[in-house]
This record gives sequence, C-alpha cells and structure tokens, in this order.
Amino acid sequence: MPNGKQNYVNGEWVASETGETFDVENPANPSETVATYQQSSADDATAAVEAAVAAEDEWANTPGPERGRILRQAGSILADRKDELTELLVEEEGKARPEAAGEVQRAIDIFHYFAGKASDLGGTVKGSSSRDTTLYTRKEPVGVAALVTPWNYPIAIPAWKLAPALTAGNTVVLKPASAAPGVVLAIAQALDEAGLPDGVFNVVTGPGSSVGSEFIEHEGTDAVSFTGSSQVGEMVYDQATDQGKRVQTELGGKNPTLVADSANPAEAAEIVASGGFGTTGQSCTACSRAIVHEDVYDEFVDELVDEAEAIDIGPGLDHEMGPQVSESELDSTLDYIDIAQEEGATLAAGGNTPEGEDVEDGYFVEPTVFVDVDNDMRIAQEEVFGPVVAVIKVSDFDEGLETANDVEYGLSASVVTDDHTEANRFIDDAEAGVVKVNEKTTGLELHVPFGGFKRSSSETWREQGDAGLEFYTIEKTVYDNY
Repeated sequence: MPNGKQNYVNGEWVASETGETFDVENPANPSETVATYQQSSADDATAAVEAAVAAEDEWANTPGPERGRILRQAGSILADRKDELTELLVEEEGKARPEAAGEVQRAIDIFHYFAGKASDLGGTVKGSSSRDTTLYTRKEPVGVAALVTPWNYPIAIPAWKLAPALTAGNTVVLKPASAAPGVVLAIAQALDEAGLPDGVFNVVTGPGSSVGSEFIEHEGTDAVSFTGSSQVGEMVYDQATDQGKRVQTELGGKNPTLVADSANPAEAAEIVASGGFGTTGQSCTACSRAIVHEDVYDEFVDELVDEAEAIDIGPGLDHEMGPQVSESELDSTLDYIDIAQEEGATLAAGGNTPEGEDVEDGYFVEPTVFVDVDNDMRIAQEEVFGPVVAVIKVSDFDEGLETANDVEYGLSASVVTDDHTEANRFIDDAEAGVVKVNEKTTGLELHVPFGGFKRSSSETWREQGDAGLEFYTIEKTVYDNY
C-alpha cells in the first residue's frame, strides 16, 4: 500500500485516472491538511464495478465460514490499530476522542458479529406434499452491492453496510464521504491484509455526482445502500429503482424527546443534552426537539441550559465537544440560529461561535437551546444537523405525542416518564423506526434492525443484524425430487 490515500480497486492501490486529488482539512484547525485523496471520475468508478463483477462468482462460492474468518481477522487488525484510527477519525471528522473511540470499537464489533453470522447462513427445510421430494430454501447473495456512506459516522456506517454484504457473499463497491474517507481506506487495508480476494471490495474516493452516480446507475451493480440527507437520498432512490435495483436508504431525522410531567427535570435534561449535543449534534438520530409538559417546563429549561453551558468545547482530541465537520455545516447551523430568532424563538443558551485560543480557527459553535418554540417554526421542522435543541411547551401528554409526530421525519423518538401507561402509549403511537423509553434518541445496538418512517427512510429494508443480512440476500426455493 503506497500511502493509504489511493483508491483500492481489484486488490491494488491505484491513483485516479484524472490525476487530480483533494485535501481533507482538520475542522478544528482548517489550515492543517490531514491527508490528500484521489479526486476520482466515473471511469474510476466503472473500473471498480467491473472488478467487483469479475470477482462475484468466486466470492459467492466461498464457504460462509471462510468468509467469516476473513471478516474476523479484519476486525482484529482494526482492533490493533484502534488508537491510530481514533485519532485519524478525530482529525478528519472532528468529533471528540471518546466518541471517535466508541465509533471505531463499533466497527470492530460489527466485523466480529457478522463473522459469526457467516457460519449460520442457510435456509429452511419445509414439508413437501410429495413423498419423494425434499423441499427447502437457500439464501444467495444479490450480486454487487454499491454503498454510498456519510461523513458523520465515517467508519461505523460503512462497517454496518459492508460487513453483512460480504458475509452474505456479495462483492462491494463503496464511495466514502469526501470529508472523512481515511478510515474507510483503513478498512480496505485491513480486509486486504486479512486475505480478502481481489475485487471483492473496492473503494473509490471522489464526488457523488461522478463516482456515486456511476455506482448507482452502472448495470453491473445489483443493490444500492445509501445514508445521507433526505433530499439526496430520495434522488438516489429514484435513480436506483429506475434501474430496477434493490435499494435501501437511511436519511434525515427531526427527533423528539417527550418529557412528561412525571419526569425528573434534571434527569430529563441530561438525557436531552446527551442526545442533542453529543457528536456536536451531527447525528441523524440526534434529539433536536424537547417537547416538555408545562408543569416541569421551567425547571427543565433551567437544567438544560446548565447542561449546555457546562460542555467543554474545543479540538476533539482533548475536549468534550468538537467542531462541526466543515465551514458549510457551521454556516448552516448559524443560519438556523438566526432564522429561529427571526421567527420568534427565544435564545436561552449558546447561539454563537465560542471564543478562546483553542477554538478561534475551527468550525466551532456553542451548544444552543431555544425556548418559546412553536412546532411550525423551521427550527422545529427542519433538520439542523448541529448542536441545537428547540424546547416546545405542551399542556398534556396527548398534545406532546401529537407534536412529536407532527413532522415529516420519523427516525428516532424517546419519552421520559415514570408512568408505564404513558410509556406504552408512546411505544404504540410514536411514528418512528426507533422508540426509546427514558433514554436518549441516539445510540444503537448493532444486532437489531435500524431504520425510519416517513422521509427518514425508503421504508424498504432495514439495516443491522439479521435485517441487514436480509437486504443482501435473495431466497431460492428448491424442489429436490430424488
């Protein structure tokens, strides 16, 4: 591997045919270039798809336990490099070191989890109406999977798409987000060292308009998995389905935490702050709306403001909350803060770029709390993707539940309550793919399905666990008349 910054195609590290590159800057210190990567073209993407197609049959016919051995070894290689990958993730994406370390560990755990699943892939035996026939099903790979992944979880999301695809016997082409591609190339290096055959996994860096579109539209790819914004994901869905391909998209969110009158305001504020300000609010499951019963509203707001103002902001290697990933993301968050005030919301905490030597050059913003928010304000309806929480007062649980559902997204939702009946009503009626009781909206177990409702998902296949394997397999029914 020459420098770890080239494309990985057909088992080789290669430069783009364009001869062009792009730099990734440290969002905590934009004058620092972290690494330089290939600015690839549609032709580079085509070469990757062709390599995946050529390797398709060999990998599909590789026994499941052998595929699992390679994934397990790759996970162990990543574990050996955890500290190095954690620092790379912090430098490219900006999140705090504990968050980055947790994400790298999540990728390691995903590879080990699916390594074990590889030995269990199979079908079911059914009773036949004929005495001379064995009737059974078998699961087979879909073919070539095209993965387009985001910058906000630059190693965990690629891992939870890639590992089940490889486990099921598919070959893969992947376009990582240009803001933080280094950890995906580290996955490619680990799989290469673990003995993955040439062409089974291919990574091409560059623009979505060329590399991503070619992956989606090329006749050689059979399935498309995309995570990103709803606007882009809906275009990807249309592109892929127009080509007759299997597709899953996981998109945006406007996630509520409903705080009931029985809740402890301090505990509820801690849950909302963790869900809303963790990862600098740059998570599709981040809490951006706290819907609070009027009886505990004032105390809750005081506690949430205290939580926001206590957060230590600075470069992610040694501070609690890091920067936003780019200048454009920071500008978008600041624009929403201005819009909220123009629409009549009251700024209760934050709302500015912080001051100080550690933060003067990076893309930092203070954890921000708005009160006096109506649910029809843009700050309550549109995904901000920054550390901004809108607090909405409601008079009772029914109004709170109605308000929670009154958005076009439905990814994650939580309720804080000591009333078991209210908790069960929220579970039944919340319009979200992930529902939590007395927990923050963020944080996912790797072995259960993940996906959203409404504009948060294509509502086709879920990701993670057995549901993730379902997307990458197709079932064949066999009548064996002996």
